[in-house]
Amino acid sequence: MDISRFCKSGVPALQGVFRTQCRGFARMLNGSQRTGLIAMKIGMLGLWDDWGQQRVVTILHVDQCQVLQVKTKERDGSNALQLGAGIRKTKNVNKPMLGHFARARCPPKARIKEFAVTEDCMIAEGTHLNAAHFVPGQLVDVTGTSIGKGFQGVMKRHNFKGQSASHGNSKSHRSAGSTGQCQDPGRTFKGKEMAGRMGGKQANVLNLPIYKVDTLRNLVYVEGHVPGNKGGFVYIRDAFYKKQPADIELPYPTKLFSGEETEFEIYAPAPEADPIKYDMS
Repeated sequence: MDISRFCKSGVPALQGVFRTQCRGFARMLNGSQRTGLIAMKIGMLGLWDDWGQQRVVTILHVDQCQVLQVKTKERDGSNALQLGAGIRKTKNVNKPMLGHFARARCPPKARIKEFAVTEDCMIAEGTHLNAAHFVPGQLVDVTGTSIGKGFQGVMKRHNFKGQSASHGNSKSHRSAGSTGQCQDPGRTFKGKEMAGRMGGKQANVLNLPIYKVDTLRNLVYVEGHVPGNKGGFVYIRDAFYKKQPADIELPYPTKLFSGEETEFEIYAPAPEADPIKYDMS
């Protein structure tokens, strides 16, 4: 059952009322909740599957992702894992954070993120997490900071039509026009779409399929676009509002290297039928 459409409703009041209920219902659908991963956006690439169909993917690098802290419901109020990824110079880290990293026996990290997990998906501190945590063919949610566009007008920021290009229009072709009424109410309502700063905010992309996982180089190939600039950090986690495909088995709580791996590039299963329908008539 797909309940993501309820969570993306255009009514803000409904989003606030049903947000908690939808999250609880999603946990019931998907069972245990695993931790996510911190990755760096490398760029986009076009790949071709066995049927010759192009798959546009975004490459994400899981760079030295480790568990820094394990939080329990009894001690901290909720079950969660604090992860760190990337490398940061020691001279740029203050002493409290250096002590925090030393406690977990990890080098200073460039980015820290906490992921809520269920009790059966706890992982020990200091554990290295790799790209094999995700399985090709599964669905994931990706969170990042969208590309900043600066101060933009209403046509670019809110897709306004703009005003007339002729018939007496003087230097108002791309302006917003009226933003209020008359003496009553005598003000502009909150939330009015106007010119302003565009982008540079947290953005979520839901239910993206994973096309390929490269465990040797710790790369995850996600179909579709991912918010943010190249070199920016993003957070990947299992799809929250949509159930995974029936033929996908996720490793719980994660998958660690055993040294006996022989296959390092794993692709999502190709469709049985040709996705391109040819008209032979």
